[in-house]
Amino acid sequence: MPDTPPATNAPIRVAALYQFTRFEDPAALKAPLLGVCEENGVKGTLLLAQEGVNGTIAGSPAGIGAVLEHIRALPGCAAIEVKYSAALEPPFHRMKVRLKREIVTMGEPDLDPREHAGTYVAPEDWNALIADPDTIVIDTRNDYEVAIGSFAGAIDPATPTFRDFPAWFRNQRAKLLGEGKAPKVAMYCTGGIRCEKSTAFLAKEGVEEVYHLKGGILKYLESIPPESSLWRGECFVFDERVSVGHALVQGEHGLCRACRRPVSREDMASAHYEEGVSCPACYAERSEEQRASYRERQRQERLAAARGEAHVGRHEVDDGDDAADDDANG
Repeated sequence: MPDTPPATNAPIRVAALYQFTRFEDPAALKAPLLGVCEENGVKGTLLLAQEGVNGTIAGSPAGIGAVLEHIRALPGCAAIEVKYSAALEPPFHRMKVRLKREIVTMGEPDLDPREHAGTYVAPEDWNALIADPDTIVIDTRNDYEVAIGSFAGAIDPATPTFRDFPAWFRNQRAKLLGEGKAPKVAMYCTGGIRCEKSTAFLAKEGVEEVYHLKGGILKYLESIPPESSLWRGECFVFDERVSVGHALVQGEHGLCRACRRPVSREDMASAHYEEGVSCPACYAERSEEQRASYRERQRQERLAAARGEAHVGRHEVDDGDDAADDDANG
């Protein structure tokens, strides 16, 4: 059953969703889906592929309800589960509906999570599983996400993107699984979609006992009180909230507009941090010419804000960023 929207006075409802299903012609679904979003003032990112739909959207409760009604009418989506949270200000600046080869890109074209996915574990049962010494716990998120929070004792593959996970596992398989009786493998991600796909990958690779956190970190943080939690830090989210903590309260991290990575208070104190221009993580990755361009964009945004206007450059900064889109609801 879909989750119940939160009881809150916050004006913005945020809905994270995904469904592995079969769309014969996802291109035919794009315009009607974008239309219902725009008609109802809903913004965010939704990805369509032959394997299903994935994304996070935000808007008024009525607007989100209208979009979800449309999505639930799509083939195989009637029972789609939605993770709700709330925001005081819009976490997205525009609406994108994009066509993809995969709704979360792993690069394993013959993989079907509907057939091979591992065993779901409810948030209430997750602590017992990962505390079991016969279980190895793997974080399937990107390296910059893991850096600001993870479950105690989890293995960090240090992968820049989800596309890197299959090669990492194949290289580390012998070390991870050892000889004799194979351990149980528990995996998790932000919203459930990456760990669902990665458990399917491991199952196809012959790993027998594979589990994943149902609803991902977000459902765990929503369901488990801090005093009982094994989560440490904050959870990165792919919108203007940047990070959330227990009860999905907005976290303390900011966002580097140059590389879209989270920045801590310590990062902001670095000589390599300049708002809208660079952070310690990306300073060496960018040329001075690129930083000059970002600096001008930041100046234009400040001028627009002083006039009470939205600067178009802010909306377009992540255009073409397939990695960010692929993790629209990680």
